[in-house]
Amino acid sequence: MKFSLRCARTVRIAIVSGLLVGLAPLLSHAQLVDSASLTSQDRDQLYDDLAADVDALEAQLGLLKRVIRLVQPTVVHIEASKQVVSNNRSGRKPVEEAGSGIVIDVDSKLYILTNRHVIDESRLGDIEIKLSDQTILHPTSVWADRETDVAVMAVAATDLAPARIGDSEEIEIGDFVIAVGSPFGLSQSVTYGIISAMGRRDLKLGDGSIRYQDFMQTDAAINPGNSGGPLLNLRGEVIGLNTAIASSSGGSEGIGFTIPINMAISVARQFIEYGHPVRAFLGVNLDQDGKFGPEYAARLGLPSARGALVTGVIGGSPAEAAEFREDDVVLEFDGRKIEDDDHLIKIVAFTPVNKDVQVVVFRDGEVKRLQVKLAERRRTALRE
Repeated sequence: MKFSLRCARTVRIAIVSGLLVGLAPLLSHAQLVDSASLTSQDRDQLYDDLAADVDALEAQLGLLKRVIRLVQPTVVHIEASKQVVSNNRSGRKPVEEAGSGIVIDVDSKLYILTNRHVIDESRLGDIEIKLSDQTILHPTSVWADRETDVAVMAVAATDLAPARIGDSEEIEIGDFVIAVGSPFGLSQSVTYGIISAMGRRDLKLGDGSIRYQDFMQTDAAINPGNSGGPLLNLRGEVIGLNTAIASSSGGSEGIGFTIPINMAISVARQFIEYGHPVRAFLGVNLDQDGKFGPEYAARLGLPSARGALVTGVIGGSPAEAAEFREDDVVLEFDGRKIEDDDHLIKIVAFTPVNKDVQVVVFRDGEVKRLQVKLAERRRTALRE
């Protein structure tokens, strides 16, 4: 299956809700009749009954319409031009990319949050931000991080409507979600679905530079051009940044991937405050050879291969100071149960630098608790 980082433009402002399950009780009371035997009076009565049932259903669907009306002004369409090497290597050619973005408020200043791949390698003057009222803005500053595919742009406008940010840590599989964006150049398109999986961390995306992955998976239709647009809960809060699709055709096939908003906002705040991402550093080498399977776990005395196997400790690191050892299996980090290596890497990276963290490891058949003070990882993602 091909996982695509794709951009384009925008679709319809209508939504047919999953709340159509509300039709079930209405249909269960419907009577099938032979229309040829109905009198004019009978037909009028049935039309009146139908209208009453639809009114009851629309009272539920009205919730979705309210969400959409609230969020439309917070979603923008982005077009960016850049020069790329042509296929025949005869030179560079102009390419137009398009996607979506979200107006956010950080410390009472307005910014546009989007995906890095939407505006990658474009100059400030080559990026157009189109608001819901068709106003065109250009960013005054742009920061982009390859390792998370998050970008944030400063704008001079002060009267934009910012999105309300939710808490992606509260999201569960089965939660109802709404995606808004600009697929195929059609602005303010709305689709719906549910969260179908969490914690996707092993996706092969784009050029492979997205190191920190913790994607939420949704069946809400996400197409080229939705990149950078919001995934919303029914409260109208942004809980994710739509980023990629799994597709054999290039279009939506019911599997889309969204960066949790907590991660995206964390990156945005670091760019705004420091000009670059600030990531924590633990200082352990993890299992790169895949030896930590059921057999190896059983040899260590573990019932399953859950957690992250330490294969080495870096000299002078926080891990060495905390007395980590080779063959420790990290089971918990800062109160969160660790699933695998990638999970630990993501959690460490987005833990505040200099924080004192309790780590639970399995060592020599026993559970031990270690205290570690995280340092800052040497910066590799620079301001673009």
